[in-house]
Amino acid sequence: MISVELARGLSEGGVLWEPAPGDRFTIDQPNVVGEVFWISHLTIDVHTFHGQPLIGFNGTTEWALDSVTLDTALWMPREDQLRSLLGDRFLGLRREGDDWLVDVSVDDGKGSATFRDADPESAYALALLSVV
Repeated sequence: MISVELARGLSEGGVLWEPAPGDRFTIDQPNVVGEVFWISHLTIDVHTFHGQPLIGFNGTTEWALDSVTLDTALWMPREDQLRSLLGDRFLGLRREGDDWLVDVSVDDGKGSATFRDADPESAYALALLSVV
């Protein structure tokens, strides 16, 4: 899973999130950040209240939360979502020793760059950060 810092970087870089079931997120507040939640129709879902998207917590007894605004939630994209966001720039994923390497095209396809991390999702996120 990517770090909160990488997730913030993606958000600040302009990567937009349209919440859907299966998405992971944290609440970007000091007392809650790092706790990871998953959107599901059973426990956490997205609804609109007065025209603003909200993430609703249904039946969660461990949190005193009914809902949070989307701008408070920090998306923690999965590997498949990061790969999809890279689109045609994605050239490949490979393993080298203990690290995962993500190759992407740069300079309108005239060159390539490689991003390395022990976690494949983090390697994807680093590659995406380079192109946003």
